[in-house]
Amino acid sequence: MNRSILIVICDFLLLSLLTFSTDLSKMAGENEGSAATVKVDVLPKTANAGGNDLAEVMKQALGEEQKNREQLQAELARVREAARQQQEQLQQKQSNLEQQYATAQANIQVLNQKLQSSSAETSMTREQLAAKEAEIQKQTDLAAALQKQLTQLNSQLHAVDVEKRIATGQVALMQQQVQAERTENARLAEGFKALATNSSALTREIRENRALAPNTIFSEFVSNRIQTSFVASRTGLFGIDLGRNKTTETVLVTDGTHTFALCHLQDTPLTLGDPGTDWEGLTGTLAHNQAQVPIHSLSFHIQDPRVVFMLVTQAEARQLGCKVYPVASDPYKFQDAVVIGAQGDYYGQSSFQIDLNTPAYVKLDRNLLKGLFGKFNPSRGDLVFSRTGELLGIMANGTYCLVLHDFASEVTLPFGRDIRARHTGDDLSRLYSYVFNLPARLR
Repeated sequence: MNRSILIVICDFLLLSLLTFSTDLSKMAGENEGSAATVKVDVLPKTANAGGNDLAEVMKQALGEEQKNREQLQAELARVREAARQQQEQLQQKQSNLEQQYATAQANIQVLNQKLQSSSAETSMTREQLAAKEAEIQKQTDLAAALQKQLTQLNSQLHAVDVEKRIATGQVALMQQQVQAERTENARLAEGFKALATNSSALTREIRENRALAPNTIFSEFVSNRIQTSFVASRTGLFGIDLGRNKTTETVLVTDGTHTFALCHLQDTPLTLGDPGTDWEGLTGTLAHNQAQVPIHSLSFHIQDPRVVFMLVTQAEARQLGCKVYPVASDPYKFQDAVVIGAQGDYYGQSSFQIDLNTPAYVKLDRNLLKGLFGKFNPSRGDLVFSRTGELLGIMANGTYCLVLHDFASEVTLPFGRDIRARHTGDDLSRLYSYVFNLPARLR
């Protein structure tokens, strides 16, 4: 039960007691005047009246309580609404205050930053001002120092200019001296070159005009001779092997452009005849010490087909490693020559004569030919050297030597294991006819 209701009930009961006690007092006074009459009638009536009053009072009290309660509830509602509105206002004010506080804080922070920036700028401005003043002072000092250095430099430049004019004069003098020395050196160089040319020419002339001893020429031949081997193959009736092998010794010779190995036809397996022989294969090698190269072809000299030669490349000549003899530049400088046997088994010195009827040959004087062991007769294929050590030619027969100037050829036979398509018999027959028509003294 609410506290207000209890208060109302207590007030009502207190009021009822007071009313009831008042009624009892009145009733007692009346009983003192007429006790018999009032006693019977008053008691019941008083009881009913008091109950009704109490009920009425309670109703009134309840009605008042109800009104008071309603008023209180209305007042409470008004108070609550006022409190709510006040709370909302307070919350709104609080929010506004918080926003204003936050704004104020932000403004304070911005002001602090501006203040700090202003302070920093002020400090920086002061520092910059001080730095600029120091820089100005430094530049002033530097300018003074530079002015001083400039003054000194001007003095030095003046001194250098004087030295330069002196040096220019000295350089001009030195250039004149250098030019004079160059002229003198050029004159000396020309003289030295002329002297060297004359010396070389003199040396060459001495060498060309100095006759080597036959022993020297033969010794050089022995050191540089090459072994030449030929193999010619063919088969006869019933498959009979009719092949032939030949071996001889010779040297490498050059005409200034190409290099060749040369020998007489009799030192090869081939022979000239009519009809000529059709060989099926031709092979051969050139050897010096441990080096060996193949023979690629065999050429017949255009002046005398009995003299044959084989082309050797520069690389093959280097591989063989022997001396390459030049042909005699002046074969008629000396009256005699050195003859070396085709097999290197003899050599000797003999004079020779020029035969106007056979201009490509020289005729050796057999009566004056002397060898190491007395007189001997040269034969076909012997090599003839001039007294300068150059190759003069090769003996075409026992008397005449073909003088070599070049290595022109009309017929060249290729070497290979199968040359049947070449029909070597036709070439050999044609070359036989050429030799047969030579003068009798040359055959």
